[in-house]
Amino acid sequence: MRCVIARFPFDLTRSGVLASMKGVKPEEALGASVIIGRRTYPAKQVGQVVTRQDRRDFTAAEVLRAMAQLGFTCRDVPRAAASTRVLDPFQEASALLGTPAAA
Repeated sequence: MRCVIARFPFDLTRSGVLASMKGVKPEEALGASVIIGRRTYPAKQVGQVVTRQDRRDFTAAEVLRAMAQLGFTCRDVPRAAASTRVLDPFQEASALLGTPAAA
């Protein structure tokens, strides 16, 4: 399958991705991730191994889109998990100002 990652075209296949990731130890997946075989890899790690590009050259979304088209299970960061506590504007301003010092 032909896909574009970081403005460069790549011809990726499911078997090619599996072969590329064989023997690669997965890093801790804190954000977007791809399940390849029985392992969960961060999307940026998969993109780096498969394309041989620097991680700063592409986004996790580009990798997730390509891997999903190849049939891999992809997980994105849930929006609710990204911010654990939602503050209203008054609470946010109070937090920024801090507590008054005791005199």
